[in-house]
Amino acid sequence: MSEIEYYKTLVATGKMTRRDFMAKSSALGLSVAAATTLLSSSANATPIKGGHLKVGMAGGQTTDSLDPATITQYMPQVMTFASRNCLVEVNAKGEATPELAEGWEAKPGAQEWVFNLRKGVEFHNGKTMDADDVVWSIQHHLGEKSESGAKGILGGISEIKADGKDRVLVTLTSGNADLPFLLSDYHLQIMPKDEDPASGIGTGGYQIESFEPGVRFLAKKNPNYFKSDRAHVDSVEILAIEDVAARTSALQTGEVHLINRVDPKTLSLLKRAKNVQILSTAGAQHYTMPMMGDRAPFDNNDLRLAMKYAIDREQLLKTVLRGYGRVGNDHPIAATDQYFATGLEQRTYDPDKAAFHFKKAGFEGQTIPLHTSDAAFAGAVDTAVLFKESASKAGITIDLVREPNDGYWSNVWMQKNFCFSYWGGRITPDIMFSTAFSSDAAWNEGFWKNEHFDKILLEARAELDQDKRKALYAEMQTMVSNEGSVIIPMFADYLDAATKNIKGFEYVSVYGMSGFRAPEQVWIDG
Repeated sequence: MSEIEYYKTLVATGKMTRRDFMAKSSALGLSVAAATTLLSSSANATPIKGGHLKVGMAGGQTTDSLDPATITQYMPQVMTFASRNCLVEVNAKGEATPELAEGWEAKPGAQEWVFNLRKGVEFHNGKTMDADDVVWSIQHHLGEKSESGAKGILGGISEIKADGKDRVLVTLTSGNADLPFLLSDYHLQIMPKDEDPASGIGTGGYQIESFEPGVRFLAKKNPNYFKSDRAHVDSVEILAIEDVAARTSALQTGEVHLINRVDPKTLSLLKRAKNVQILSTAGAQHYTMPMMGDRAPFDNNDLRLAMKYAIDREQLLKTVLRGYGRVGNDHPIAATDQYFATGLEQRTYDPDKAAFHFKKAGFEGQTIPLHTSDAAFAGAVDTAVLFKESASKAGITIDLVREPNDGYWSNVWMQKNFCFSYWGGRITPDIMFSTAFSSDAAWNEGFWKNEHFDKILLEARAELDQDKRKALYAEMQTMVSNEGSVIIPMFADYLDAATKNIKGFEYVSVYGMSGFRAPEQVWIDG
């Protein structure tokens, strides 16, 4: 991402004023007219209704399901948000706003909450949504046998119950001021009680007509959608196009209107295409290299540190991301987050330290297998090759194992000792840490368990003093960076692209594709 595009994203997400943007633009040599044109937003235009929206996406697998508890990938995330809603939505400014809940309030201490539901909202099967549906939908992710990705963030709920048809009461084991943000998580979509969670039935802007996992999703407009300012097109078709070259070609030829996960290497070419617009959003997305920290060989922290020092982050930012991102420091909190640990020293490439820790771990002369596939993220294979080269300068031999794209998330991720992954980030540190780093998290991809970390995670969640809370989150970031079993070398901008007749795209810093909601937000202008 260029500097001016980065500032534009900050304005779009409410993190920079228009006045500051104009000042930055002037310093970079842009005229007032040019800067004003850059800030013009189609969101202020009158949406055009109708048309058939075609989306080409990476992140679709033949193992995909519409059950929100099982969602791990981009394509089902976007598909299910086209057909379902949550109680709460996070807007482009990072604010928790009402969706199926029309409002909420917490009692002092933020341990007891009341959510008032919208009245008259209908599911696609004709049933009117009520509190029983909400309670059932949330409970779908709870229980000892649940393997839902949301189980970790819901662990603080001691009771959830209906209070009449239009009110839901939530009691927590301890106070949590972030509860509305938690309920915006894409797993926590509201479904009709006792319906098959994999049916895809919801209250969303589009009703599913057909779904072939890892291939195609087709849905038509919901005529009774409660959002009058969303769901502009008549129908949405989402195609799984895993190969980035094929996905890019489909956009250039007009076969699709919108694609995700643009390869940074093709951006210069795409920018020259007359009918293409780059939709680049700075945010919390980060690429990871999880090591299984609860078993050999990665139960040895010196070996983990050797891997962290052996990776050249600046080289990856320049070569893999082409500057569209930021270097990571082996923890998942982005520099734009209010709780980012500014005092934590940035880890840099250091072959000598890598060699020291590798020898201390007792692995001299041994080979470390690393499983890679571009299914993890565009450029994962290139990242693996560059890592192998940088590690070799520390005397560390990496054996690259190429894995097929299809089935990667079921056969490799959380199955192999050392591999690649990515995260869209989360709106709060508590959600991110609870989802991927707490000992009981279903998606603890590094299999890292630390009792002290779990303890202060609970303390930070209940802490209402912002300074104390920030200190706790800084301690947690330090622990994950220095002791955790996940390498986080870089934060990548969300790189989506569309034909120029697509309008209404919103830059949401937590996730790409307008926070997974592009199908209900955009329209086709001609």
